[in-house]
Amino acid sequence: MFDIGFSELLVIAVVALLVLGPERLPRAARFAGLWVRRARAQWYAVKSELETELADEEMRRSLHRAREELREAQAALARDGERLREQLRDVEAQITRPAGAPGDAGPARDVHDDDAAVAASFEHPPAEEPRPEADAPRLPDGRPRDVG
Repeated sequence: MFDIGFSELLVIAVVALLVLGPERLPRAARFAGLWVRRARAQWYAVKSELETELADEEMRRSLHRAREELREAQAALARDGERLREQLRDVEAQITRPAGAPGDAGPARDVHDDDAAVAASFEHPPAEEPRPEADAPRLPDGRPRDVG
């Protein structure tokens, strides 16, 4: 900070000894040391407070950015939720639309009808149908083999 070497300090000490004298010099040195310590303590306090303020400001900026990102995410979720609600309404409208209505692909089917059809297929397995001649076993030369 100050570019003071040993020779300059020695000159200052000799001048202080001549001006103050040997009786008052120790008391003046203690007084000067006290003021130097107070100045350093004050400097460190100001420096620490400045660093704290800068860290607080950075934290506020970070929180503000995070809050904005959360708002954007919330808005995106709200938009997606509204799209899903619209799709659900469309599906409900297709399900509840009466049979034969315009744009209807066929009669409305109940989920329970599908369950009953699946259960019936397990109770009464389909009868084995005769194989068509194309599926009949063949000999290596390509002629149909007699199954009998």
